[in-house]
Amino acid sequence: MNSEPAKCEHCTKDQKQKFDEIANIIDLYKGKEGSLIQILHLAQEIYGYLPLELQKIIAHSLNIPLSEVSGVISFYSFFSTVPRGEHTIRVCLGTACYVRGGKKLVERLQELLKIQIGQTTENGKFTFEIARCIGACGLAPAMMIDDTVYKQVNVNKLESILSKY
Repeated sequence: MNSEPAKCEHCTKDQKQKFDEIANIIDLYKGKEGSLIQILHLAQEIYGYLPLELQKIIAHSLNIPLSEVSGVISFYSFFSTVPRGEHTIRVCLGTACYVRGGKKLVERLQELLKIQIGQTTENGKFTFEIARCIGACGLAPAMMIDDTVYKQVNVNKLESILSKY
């Protein structure tokens, strides 16, 4: 590996501050077995997502191959390599939610937000995702916005729910 630390050549002052904060976290966890996922979680919390440049810095700092860092990021759906919205909408498509109208919620949200699953609205307000199960089967169909669960949602309630954000 290159012995010179990775640097952010074209970063803003805010980005450099975030990278410094992440560097402190790496120093705190460095050398601890199984710390990569924890570092990635905290780095994403600070930076908002895990772009390639940040992945390179983490890999270099931990003295591990970039492919290992990228492999973990691509394996776990929690991690994102692209900027995410201020709020994350997750529509449950587990069996109960699907049968009770989850697919209709997805279709209507795509119309309202003008994005597809996995995308973020142009204004950066919402990222739209599917959840396989959110554990609210008795409340189906259900969806979440950030950590708030909305139960027995129907397409007529969506605009009202979104207006809260």
